[in-house]
Amino acid sequence: MSATERVETAAAEECEELTLERIQHMLEHRQFKELKEELENNMYPVDLADILTEVDEKQLVLIFRLLVKEEAAETFAYMNSDLRELLINALTDSELEEVMEEMYLDDTVDVLEEMPANVVDRLLMATDEEKRVLINQLLQYPEDSAGSVMNVDYIALSKEMTVEDAILKIRQVGLNRETIYTCYVTEKKRLIGAVDIKELLTTGESRLIEEIMDTNMLYAQTTDDQEDAARTITKYGLIALPIVDHEMCMVGIVTVDDAMLVLQEETTEDISIMAGVHPSEESYFGTTVLEHVKSRIPWLMFLMLSATVTQMIMNSYESALAVMPQLAGFIPMLTGTGGNCGSQSSTLVIRGLAVGEIEFTDVLKVIWKEVRIAVCISVILSIVNGIRIMLMGQGNLMMAFTIGGTMACTIIIAKVVGCTLPLAAEKAGLDPAIMATPLISTLVDISTISVYFAIVSAVFAL
Repeated sequence: MSATERVETAAAEECEELTLERIQHMLEHRQFKELKEELENNMYPVDLADILTEVDEKQLVLIFRLLVKEEAAETFAYMNSDLRELLINALTDSELEEVMEEMYLDDTVDVLEEMPANVVDRLLMATDEEKRVLINQLLQYPEDSAGSVMNVDYIALSKEMTVEDAILKIRQVGLNRETIYTCYVTEKKRLIGAVDIKELLTTGESRLIEEIMDTNMLYAQTTDDQEDAARTITKYGLIALPIVDHEMCMVGIVTVDDAMLVLQEETTEDISIMAGVHPSEESYFGTTVLEHVKSRIPWLMFLMLSATVTQMIMNSYESALAVMPQLAGFIPMLTGTGGNCGSQSSTLVIRGLAVGEIEFTDVLKVIWKEVRIAVCISVILSIVNGIRIMLMGQGNLMMAFTIGGTMACTIIIAKVVGCTLPLAAEKAGLDPAIMATPLISTLVDISTISVYFAIVSAVFAL
């Protein structure tokens, strides 16, 4: 290690991390100048947004006012809705105007969608007329469409430009654009090509944009599902995806950070639905007890009532249970195994649908594969369970055979149900996640009990 490297390392070690405690200490001792420098040099906006959730209102406003305009706008975009509303009510009109001026349009729209009507009115008053028009246009797109998450701040070039002209334009307007890494070539607003900044910087300045632009572009329409647009970005490793209207006129871009946020939200929604909980955009602690109850009770009510079917089936075999009471002891194991197998298949199929690996046309291939998997699993589990029954003295060889046969049938049924229901939901235009654990477990329980007592009745002549 050189002397310079040692000095830099020592300096880095001496640099104290800017934590919540240190920020509060500097505020208490009125070290505002030092704190301002620290916030500007040693704090990312996303981290600062997390820290600000832990401070009181007075400290929140004071810290926010120490930030430079660009940092303040970016930090504001990362805040949760409650913190934003608190800050909006505390800021003056001029301060609010500065924040709104520096925010990208897509972030502004996201903020407006989360705020109550009275706060929205004040935010719109703090924006200029041109920006309000653009905001209203974006708000008109369907909630889950690509148009609703796009940003209109992109760099448009003409094919007649030289590379030198293009670079000059990027220098002039690039500071106010969300990304400059990909520029889009338009002709009367119609998208005709794209060119990377790398290509512009490494080619001759006299060459025309028409000569170097890529005409084989990926794009999405404003009405396309935002999740599909996000998947395109991740699949092809794009920094941004151009968004066009029905006439191929370019209206905006969806950037990779917005795509990641969309996929995160969609994943959270799927996880909630798979767990039988109504999706919510609020955090766990930001959701009231009553809202938690309202989001969970529908599925729990449905599952409770659906268990009546299972109860009715068991009641019809009451005489068999009276003759052989040990039969009841195997029911939890059989239903649990069936539910677990069904959940495994549904989870894998739902994931395959989410990433575009599986389509409805693959339904027969999926069923055939799951049946083969089920046969292998059922053989192994049946043998192990049969040995367990014999060793623990829970029955004779005939009982072990009966339970093994029931388990084999249960696993096959569960695997088929688990893989077909999400595909059927996808075909019907529903979210495949609704066909996950709660519903599949209920259906498998009903089929397991029916198969179990049918086999037991046949084997033991009950």
